[in-house]
Amino acid sequence: MRAAVLRKIDTPLQVEEIALDPPQAGEVLVRIAASGVCHSDLHRYHGSFPSPLPMVMGHEGAGVVEAVGPSVQGIEVGDHVVLSIGPYCGVCETCGAGRFFHCERSASARAAGGLLDGTARLCAGGERISHHSFVSSFAEYAVVPATGAIPVRRDAPLDKVALVGCGVTTGFASVINDAQVQPGSSVAVFGCGGVGLNVLQTAALAGAATIVAVDISREKLELAEAFGATHAVDASQADPVSAIRDATGGGVDHAFEAIGSPEVVLQALASLRPGGQCLVLGWLGDAVLPVRWWELMGQRQRLQFSGFGAARTRHDIPRIVDLYMAGKLKLDELVSHTFGLDEVNKAFELLEQGEGTRSLIYPS
Repeated sequence: MRAAVLRKIDTPLQVEEIALDPPQAGEVLVRIAASGVCHSDLHRYHGSFPSPLPMVMGHEGAGVVEAVGPSVQGIEVGDHVVLSIGPYCGVCETCGAGRFFHCERSASARAAGGLLDGTARLCAGGERISHHSFVSSFAEYAVVPATGAIPVRRDAPLDKVALVGCGVTTGFASVINDAQVQPGSSVAVFGCGGVGLNVLQTAALAGAATIVAVDISREKLELAEAFGATHAVDASQADPVSAIRDATGGGVDHAFEAIGSPEVVLQALASLRPGGQCLVLGWLGDAVLPVRWWELMGQRQRLQFSGFGAARTRHDIPRIVDLYMAGKLKLDELVSHTFGLDEVNKAFELLEQGEGTRSLIYPS
């Protein structure tokens, strides 16, 4: 099959012929319909997220099940599935406690670039090729853990629901599961890219009364208003903290950082009202935050990492697809560009430049 491979940090992906072994116990083979391009791909491309190379890239995809391995239950050939970066073994201590995304086996296997048993199904000329977050969807096919293939309704367009594999679910789960945004509450979203827009529209769905979008792009701020923002702040022209405090009469209940900037995390914290909560969705790498503990303690504010770790994939992903099909969540409007597999590097260039919202890669 053809797949886009990252062989060296900061070098263009190469579309190559890759051998794909059949699914083993607890795995399924999926024909990829489409794959979104996410900032996590860019982090791996630049090496800020350590990756065992070479690696078939892509982690936000959807497709059709072509084959199932031994012991797979609940998934059949022909099922339409969204691919999840959070598969789980179901038998370790954290899985037993219901914290499936924190599966111990999953954590070690993800870092090693394998599937849940630690081995890979990808190779080229006898050379082992790593999996990106158990998915590797910049390809014609993927073998994935069955717990990372989430069946969804067949009338939903697979190319659009591919986005639910990471960015949409990250935004949705952070609002619904982690923050538990309540009707009438106030929200600020720093960064109106693919993830931030989904925070905005989910906050609106949850009934937040005041939703402040913060970005430095006028185009993204205009889009943010279409996704539910009640206020828009151009951070290149105004102090976002002061603007948020003015708009809300003292600060927001929930601030979401969807960029991955230590400076912006501190701005998000400063925009909270007493008792407020700051959720960080962006990747900060090894950054150190100069946070004054007494300020957090005195204001009884909370700072936590959120994101896909808040997702209950078997519950949330089909629910998101149902909401999209009912016209209550936007997916079509998230797609700004489409490319074939051979054009994958163009999609990375757009992402690097901060242009558009989400690009889709079609394998054929």
